[in-house]
Amino acid sequence: MPIKIEKRGFVYTVIMDNPEVKNAVDGRTASELADAFRDFENDDGVRAAVLWGSGGSFCAGANLKAMVKGKGNRLEETGDGPMGPTRMLLSKPVIAAVAGYAVAGGLELAIWCDLRVAERDAVFGVFSRRFGVPLIDGGTFRLPRLIGLSRALDMIITGRKVDAEMALSFGLANYVVDNGKSREAAEKIAEKISGFPQTCMRNDRRSAHEQFGMNIQEALTNEFEYGIKVIESGETLGGAERFTRGEGRHGKFH
Repeated sequence: MPIKIEKRGFVYTVIMDNPEVKNAVDGRTASELADAFRDFENDDGVRAAVLWGSGGSFCAGANLKAMVKGKGNRLEETGDGPMGPTRMLLSKPVIAAVAGYAVAGGLELAIWCDLRVAERDAVFGVFSRRFGVPLIDGGTFRLPRLIGLSRALDMIITGRKVDAEMALSFGLANYVVDNGKSREAAEKIAEKISGFPQTCMRNDRRSAHEQFGMNIQEALTNEFEYGIKVIESGETLGGAERFTRGEGRHGKFH
């Protein structure tokens, strides 16, 4: 199976396991990826996911050899994206653990995630530029939103590679870790996220995702509606009571 699932506590790790092709995604793999994240969304026993590629590479994009053999990715306007889950807006966060290449469709998978932990040897890029393969899984709008139009156009038009340190300076990577440590680091972050009051974290995250395209008043109204739901859930009062008892003072978290 090209996609494997491992669960530890509240953390749900999705593993792309086809290292012979640097975890390039064909039609079957894309379908399994989408199903894996649907299962994550519907599983109340897990709170955060990690997406990781085995064999030292995150994902080299769509499997072009499979495409030539008639086993290419799904190309429909509705439903799952060509790379699988890229049209989904989940209610829970996903962290990409990036080693080696996250290029073309692999880049699109990485920027679909909420956060990216990159190893020092990680390479991001629109390498598909040289082969006439378009960004068709959110790359042309997610990348400018993450790093700004000027830097995004540089990557999109030139297809040049961006290493981990440059990605960190762009905001494309959120963390840079030693080689071989991205999965471990991403799972630690996921575990920490899983310990927060979940309604509050998820609603704030959702509001941040949804504000694009809204004017200021619309965004404020949307934020308020999500915030009121948190307060009404009892999480806020519970947190205030814990703070009153001394938890979290001086920036300390348990």
